[in-house]
Amino acid sequence: MRERTDHDLHARSFDQAADVYEAARPAYPAAAVSWLVGRADGPVLDLGAGTGKLTRSLTERGLAVSAVDPSPEMLRVLKNALPGVDARLGSAESIPLADASVAAVVCAQAWHWAEPARAVPEVARVLRPGGTLGLVWNFRDDTVDWVRALGELMHTAEAYLGDDIPPVVGAPFGELERFDVRWAQPMTLNGLLDLARSRSYFITKGPDAQATIIASLRRLVAEHPALAGTDVFEMPYVTECYRARLDG
Repeated sequence: MRERTDHDLHARSFDQAADVYEAARPAYPAAAVSWLVGRADGPVLDLGAGTGKLTRSLTERGLAVSAVDPSPEMLRVLKNALPGVDARLGSAESIPLADASVAAVVCAQAWHWAEPARAVPEVARVLRPGGTLGLVWNFRDDTVDWVRALGELMHTAEAYLGDDIPPVVGAPFGELERFDVRWAQPMTLNGLLDLARSRSYFITKGPDAQATIIASLRRLVAEHPALAGTDVFEMPYVTECYRARLDG
């Protein structure tokens, strides 16, 4: 059970960094959000809502949103920012909503923490017939040289379950569609350091290892030709979106 224990350790680590997660993590581009929810006619569930990065975009569209997350600290931040949102403790495997109660379920940056064998039927349970499940991830564009170097220094490859593993859904959902959005976010050195601090594989390291990573990122920004001498630079992202409709 070692792998599952490591998985759970990383999943629970966000309780330790909810505020820095909120400060550092990017939101989701409007085109991605529009594609994920489509023409959802009814309430939407933001599953694994975290601090509400996607929840904000959904509420701004006038949608009635329920936010579910297993982390009390992440939900604390969400509730402070969005006091009118229905926010509840729960997980993809145990959703605290009634059967057929939502028109769409969206899951941002979190489906890789779920156990599909349990999560898929649970999501299907709360969806109305014909409803959709939308999955989305923001990925740094590592085709850019300095971004690739950043990933190596942050030890991204050590993360439990790489974020880039294609999502698993399957029956009773139909074919999984995909839609990508390329965009960039203005970034400062402090923002970059907080981005590293918000990652589970950083949070779960010891103080010495964390200090080594931070020092290496400072050197990267100071010395890389694309970054040296700049106060603000652009972090390129590729937002990968997936969507599947519930059969029936």
